[in-house]
Amino acid sequence: MCGIVGYIGNKKAVPVLINGLLSLEYRGYDSAGVAVLNPNNSDYILKVVKDKGRVKILQDNSELETITGNVGIAHTRWATHGMPSKVNSHPHLDNSGKFAVVHNGIIENYVDLRKKLLDNGYTLYSDTDTEVIPNLIHMNYNGDILEAVSKTMKELKGSYAIEVISPLFADKIIVAKKDSPLVVGIGEDENFIASDIPAVLAHTNNFYFLDEQEIAVVEKNLVKFYDINLNEVTKDIKNIEWDAESSEKNGYEDYMLKEIYEQPQAIRETIGSRLSLDKKVSLGLENVDFKAFNKIYIVACGTAMHAGIASKYAFEKFCKIPTEVDMASEFRYRNPLIDEHTLCIFISQSGETADTIAALRLAKEAGSTTISIVNVIGSSITRLSDYTLYTHAGPEIAVASTKAYTCQVTLLNILVINIAESLGYESKELNSFKSSLLELPDKVKQTLETNKLVKDFADKVYTQKDLYFIGRGTDYAVSMEGSLKLKEISYIHSEAYAAGELKHGPIALIENGVTVIGIATNPITTEKTLSNLEESITRGASVLVVTNQNIKNDKIDYIINVPETDSILSPIISVIPLQLFAYYIAKNKNLDVDKPRNLAKSVTVE
Repeated sequence: MCGIVGYIGNKKAVPVLINGLLSLEYRGYDSAGVAVLNPNNSDYILKVVKDKGRVKILQDNSELETITGNVGIAHTRWATHGMPSKVNSHPHLDNSGKFAVVHNGIIENYVDLRKKLLDNGYTLYSDTDTEVIPNLIHMNYNGDILEAVSKTMKELKGSYAIEVISPLFADKIIVAKKDSPLVVGIGEDENFIASDIPAVLAHTNNFYFLDEQEIAVVEKNLVKFYDINLNEVTKDIKNIEWDAESSEKNGYEDYMLKEIYEQPQAIRETIGSRLSLDKKVSLGLENVDFKAFNKIYIVACGTAMHAGIASKYAFEKFCKIPTEVDMASEFRYRNPLIDEHTLCIFISQSGETADTIAALRLAKEAGSTTISIVNVIGSSITRLSDYTLYTHAGPEIAVASTKAYTCQVTLLNILVINIAESLGYESKELNSFKSSLLELPDKVKQTLETNKLVKDFADKVYTQKDLYFIGRGTDYAVSMEGSLKLKEISYIHSEAYAAGELKHGPIALIENGVTVIGIATNPITTEKTLSNLEESITRGASVLVVTNQNIKNDKIDYIINVPETDSILSPIISVIPLQLFAYYIAKNKNLDVDKPRNLAKSVTVE
């Protein structure tokens, strides 16, 4: 969950490391630290500076000014083992002070490893799982650092991306990974290491991606790769087309607001050449025999799961294949009935979501065909999947996902068309569906013009403690995503209910002054949803409706009109006002919308 950065070159390491941490702070922000090999006469010493709190606290530490070294590692933490504190923050040193380590992930057997170290005379000062790593490296070190890291990796159970520096090999950074993201950025006379690409985009667009249980030796002019048994591995450099500017705020007050407004372009680029203006679909899935499948599973977490729920209706309508949407965290623990006749689709913005990776591995073991919907090139899920479809959302920095969600739903619906046509289900309705998809970027842009009305409503209800979202069908899927956005960044309790279920219990919660938000974009169910809203109004609720229908009801406090589209695609449009609503609620409460408490962008631990 944490973010790590490394630098080796001719520049001072500290400024590069700090800027990298600032770019990675969405991965964790309860403490931060750096370790640098600082010149000391003809030798080097490890200088470590770290503290509890945001990266800005570390950045303002005057001790950093005394560090001039050109080789360093850094870390911004999202606590898993041990409360946020200076002693628990990274980097961690071994007892000899010769090895400094930063770590993203969880060492599941750290209790046993801790006991082993204590039994061998080591002292452990923190409550973290990470501190066992530098001490194990020290215990395994006999003059060969690669051998020591390899032996240590074989003792670790769990997930990790680690960086190691030491005065014993002052011209190198050793990195290794298992189940946690790590990239090596290539420059001229300098190289960079990071958890995510945006952290070093200002320096390079060329990257190496480590595979599972691999080690890299990074020097300023050379990178070598090894498997866990120290067999050398060759890799190709991949050029990433994102630019550094796309990771900046570009005049917006927050990344989240910027990313909300980037959605028309992100959706346009996701459609790209996959669905051409002459309505031809090209996803590179010609080798997949879709006739072999009798069931589809869509597996994901959080917002990505909501994207799957919003798309389930399209798969069943156009492909005529039973489709289930499952939480990745539950999928592998319930022995799902999957085999070679099952198509499993995995969705993850980062491509590093630990639960989704575990579910993907289970599907592959069962012989299922796997397709991933991912935003990050070269991420773990892309390397495990049989096929990968990339959204073109670009870097998403705010923890609360917005443009990644709408791009995921867009791409899933293009996949629906691909499968339907492969099965021979062509029709006027499918052709019309394609036209609606191509119109999405302009309609999303138009929807952003609801900004002022949404803000007015948010200004009136931001002090409330409970809000409720209701809808039917795809509108219920949007209700779930709108409720999640509100919870994530405003810390207001909210729930989403299928509108027809309101009278089966939840209506007991509706009383005078409670806010209910209804989504009504499907002409078949709009009247029924309005009837459910009437039940809420009768009990004193304030009501906002997001709709593309012509609603005339003077009892509704606010009606947000959005452009009409195919009801299956409406989640891509109707979610926009709900994203803005959550944003303005949080701003009214003076909260950090980009870095909500207790959350991290990429959940790389289970």
